[in-house]
Amino acid sequence: MSDAFVVCSNLSFSWPDDTPVFQDLSFSVPAGRTGLVAPNGAGKSTLLRLIAGELRPAAGSVTVGGVLGYLPQTLPLAGELTVAEVLGIAPVIRALDAIESGDASEEHFTTIGNDWDVEERTRAQLDRLGLGDVSFDRALHTFSGGQVVSLGLAAQLLRRPDVLLLDEPTNNLDLDARRKLYEVLEGWHGCLLLVSHDRALLDRMDRIAELHQGDVQFHGGNFTAYEEAVRAAREVAEKNVRNAEQEVKREKRELQQARERAERRAGNASRNLKNAGLPKIFAGTMKRNAQESAGKAHETHTARVTQAKARLDEAGRALRDEQKIALELPGTNVPAGRTVFHGTNLQVHYGGRALFAGEGADLTIRGPERIALTGPNGAGKSSLLRLINGELEGRETGRVAYLSQRLDLLDLGRTVAENLAAFAPGMPQAQRMNLLARFLFRGARIHLPVGALSGGERLRATLACVLYAEPAPQLLLLDEPTNNLDLVSVAQLESALTAYEGAFVVVSHDERFLTEIGVDRWLRLSEGRLETGAAPDLGTSAP
Repeated sequence: MSDAFVVCSNLSFSWPDDTPVFQDLSFSVPAGRTGLVAPNGAGKSTLLRLIAGELRPAAGSVTVGGVLGYLPQTLPLAGELTVAEVLGIAPVIRALDAIESGDASEEHFTTIGNDWDVEERTRAQLDRLGLGDVSFDRALHTFSGGQVVSLGLAAQLLRRPDVLLLDEPTNNLDLDARRKLYEVLEGWHGCLLLVSHDRALLDRMDRIAELHQGDVQFHGGNFTAYEEAVRAAREVAEKNVRNAEQEVKREKRELQQARERAERRAGNASRNLKNAGLPKIFAGTMKRNAQESAGKAHETHTARVTQAKARLDEAGRALRDEQKIALELPGTNVPAGRTVFHGTNLQVHYGGRALFAGEGADLTIRGPERIALTGPNGAGKSSLLRLINGELEGRETGRVAYLSQRLDLLDLGRTVAENLAAFAPGMPQAQRMNLLARFLFRGARIHLPVGALSGGERLRATLACVLYAEPAPQLLLLDEPTNNLDLVSVAQLESALTAYEGAFVVVSHDERFLTEIGVDRWLRLSEGRLETGAAPDLGTSAP
């Protein structure tokens, strides 16, 4: 497998409406683990689909060395399929069962081929992904979204691929499932090209490939090393921009000074010639020479200004737009010790079954606590958030804001500006426009309907409305807020939550995100019990 590779040569691709995605793109991915990063909409998933052969390029070629495995972000699996069918082993299992029952037909032996150990290999693979006790005849619709992803990955690994493409494989996975995935990929050899916004997973890569401005640039080392390299490059670019700006100012100043000197010399020469009483032909020659000399000096300084502006433009192109959100949120402040939520014997029933064990869950939130709520998929974390919000009990809550996974808090038909006006009617319009600019909504994007925004933009619009609502929330409930966000949007969310001065409860499987936003209390919900948990040890989980 060490010779596995992917080569894209002069690749071009456009959507049916002729919107270009790639133009003459060339790069190669060697053996080893490669993480592909870029903002949402840059074409990461499209690039994987081109390599996998799901899409055909308009020009150029894709070469894959060896057997290809591909796990898309959305699995095209029907709910009535069985585990064996999803894993692609159903015909072999049926043939083995037939032979064990005494049917020695040649077709069964042909179907099995060299896969006599398929059950053992499959069990071992499923066990590595936390699905070791799953029955082969179990229907897909009985699994959680995270378990379906793990099954899809197991199906690809059972094909023994040389090249493996994974598109956001940790979406919908709980912490335990994520860690098992990390272990599987650390022990996998071959050529791996992975799209993800999971920084813990990206830190297990051998290199980072960045899709930037229509080109793929490779950075040796993991994601942390990539971030440091980008930060260093940005500092150099910022210095170059400052120097170029100073150069433009200096050249403009010298141009103006040269113009003023030429005007003074022309005035002095005119007076001197009149006073000297020289013949007109001689005086005219001297005047033309002075004008030509002034013109050449002007051209020289003008050319220098143009060159300095060009160097400034070049330096500006090398400077990345960080798109940072910088906020102050004093209106969300909660004094230490103030109780913002208190619930005893909290309970939810689904189909006659109690969600929480015993008499129910107890929870008290005081002061500006930052609480992470973790636990396996299906444990009831989202239900607990809805209980805190009063949604399941039909009661009104005070200064509480709930951001569900669907980000459905805003009116999709209204513009960003109109939604903010509805949440903060007392805020002057000029202040609202300034606020939206700080949330990176400028120009025409302020007047776009929320339904037309990308996932990251919709999150920013929701945060702007929620955090500056009248009155501002003192308890914020967030359910998987980083799902489907690119790394830039995750960083923007982290900035907003860092500025928030109230209490929050956040459900997330992204350990690094939880650490970055300063979580100081960890709760785990498992088997109906809500218990205090421990913070993850990122130092030992990193490679």
